[in-house]
Amino acid sequence: MIPYFKGQPTDYILRYSGGRLSNSGLGLAFFYWRYNTQVVAVPTQSQDASFVFNELTSDFQEVTLQGQITFRIINAKLTAELFNFTIDPMKYRYLSEDYDKLGKRLTNLVQLETRAEVSQRTLQESLRDASRLSKVVLEKLRSGSLLTNLGVEMLSADFLSVRAKPEVGKALEAELREALLRKADEAIYARRAAVVDEEKHIKEKELASDKALEDQRKELIALQGANALSEAENNARAREVSAEAEAKAAEMQMVVFKDMDPRKLLAYAIKEMSQANIGQLTITTEVLANLLQEAPGKAQR
Repeated sequence: MIPYFKGQPTDYILRYSGGRLSNSGLGLAFFYWRYNTQVVAVPTQSQDASFVFNELTSDFQEVTLQGQITFRIINAKLTAELFNFTIDPMKYRYLSEDYDKLGKRLTNLVQLETRAEVSQRTLQESLRDASRLSKVVLEKLRSGSLLTNLGVEMLSADFLSVRAKPEVGKALEAELREALLRKADEAIYARRAAVVDEEKHIKEKELASDKALEDQRKELIALQGANALSEAENNARAREVSAEAEAKAAEMQMVVFKDMDPRKLLAYAIKEMSQANIGQLTITTEVLANLLQEAPGKAQR
């Protein structure tokens, strides 16, 4: 019975018959003679490889870098020339350990590029810039020719963890904790200072408002005093004018009685008083005698 082989869709199959390449392609299926046929299956799907290695920073501190790379084979024939991907066509099982060697080879390349970058950074920079570090390493690998020579494309290279030694890590944690506590205290002091400044600002506003009110009150009092003084002066002036008018009127009235006979003037006064509402009027005998007495000139005649 002639055996039948069916490749996986993601494997690039190379069929060798009698030591010569007779056919190749993705997911090939064929009948073969088991005694003179070799089958090579190069996986073209994306693969992952994890790594952990230690490096020294520029300040001679050891850091442990743990991460993962993702890659895929893009030139299956070239990779098949460098690694043995021969499989047992009956069991579809690799006959060598080269399937795992490719991942190790790539992690070694990542370590070389990482060592060059970490040696230029301090411990704190390495711990802080893990994502930046992975980006730089990936760009250097892609721009170089090492991956191309392996027929491989690097899809990603991520540093999942960058750690210092435990005792150094504790020291850094203590330093960071103290820095955070100082920042927290500074924030509390700043908040208190802001509250004090706000209270001071409020008091200044209140004092300014009270001062403005007092100034307005002072102006009002001065205005009221000026108005009262002006009113008093006007009233005094009015009374003075009125008194002058009354005095002048009285003076003019007295001019009429200036040359009048005293007895007639007295009789006129008694008549005026009798018409006034004064209750009771008493006329003495001396008053009547004066009225009845003739003027000196008339008595001689």
